[in-house]
Amino acid sequence: MAKIIIDKANFFHNLNQIALKTGSKEKVAIVLKDNAYGHGLEIMARLASEFGITQAVVRNKQEADAIRTWFEHILVLGADAEVDDVCSFALNSLDDIERAEAGARVELKVDTGMHRNGIAPEELKAALMAIRKKGLILYGVMTHFRSADEMGSVFFWQLKRFERIKKEVSDAGFKGVRFHSHNSAAILRSNGFCEDLVRVGIAAYGYSELPEAFHISPLRPVMRLTAKRLATRSVKKGERIGYGGDFAAPSKMRVSTYDIGYGDGWCRGDSARPFVTAEGLPFLGRVSMDMVSVEGEADEICIFDDAQKAAKQLGTISYEITTALSPSIARIVKEK
Repeated sequence: MAKIIIDKANFFHNLNQIALKTGSKEKVAIVLKDNAYGHGLEIMARLASEFGITQAVVRNKQEADAIRTWFEHILVLGADAEVDDVCSFALNSLDDIERAEAGARVELKVDTGMHRNGIAPEELKAALMAIRKKGLILYGVMTHFRSADEMGSVFFWQLKRFERIKKEVSDAGFKGVRFHSHNSAAILRSNGFCEDLVRVGIAAYGYSELPEAFHISPLRPVMRLTAKRLATRSVKKGERIGYGGDFAAPSKMRVSTYDIGYGDGWCRGDSARPFVTAEGLPFLGRVSMDMVSVEGEADEICIFDDAQKAAKQLGTISYEITTALSPSIARIVKEK
């Protein structure tokens, strides 16, 4: 069967690169939302904990409940706030404050320029008053950068706006609040770090979308996708392969099918521009729901060992390649 190989050594290498930037493992929160970017929620939680990471970020309460035994603290990005010994909950709007359970630990998100989630800066005073009135525990204040992985001044503009937010919160009398804005791109491009936390996602899994001009420390891909051979046949010159017969054999060939397809979350792509595997084997014809065809008879092939390179072939980003892969594909940890 198709399987995903998780390289533990590469994962630890990437986490170490981030910890060197922050100065402490305690300031690193591993983002595990959406099945740990497709790598396997519980597997990556266990490995992160083994490395020494004590904090995590997830999408919902279900993810938090699945991994709570491995972490001291978990930030839940998309759920109504409730009292919980391990979790704090993001507040993305004034309405979120109204829905929150009294006594819950919350982290207020402020929109400093991404215009997606978070209260507007001019709503900050009202939000802080509402948090006090509702009896919530303000555990953190955060923002998110819209283009930290691009050249330009927007990153610094948002940083400056967030500094003003920090001052307003402190001036309002809130104590012991943690402040965090840095994602993977932000921490990789920064030469100094003075916040309380970094939310590291894609960098932990081995990828950076930063331009080469930033000269970042090398990261190592954590995921490798392989597929097993289903069947092999001889194809004569001119015979066509797969739905629509998009590929015609230029000569006599030995062709095998392998157990990965769009039903497993692999991109269907375009047979006119066939995907080429990590071993240099182009797909022959269309990707089917459960299989692909390539020339050869190997028992197993490596579809990709670098999602960023695969993404460039398919006109997308590494995030989409990894997160799309079905949870039903077996994830196996390579320990050494």
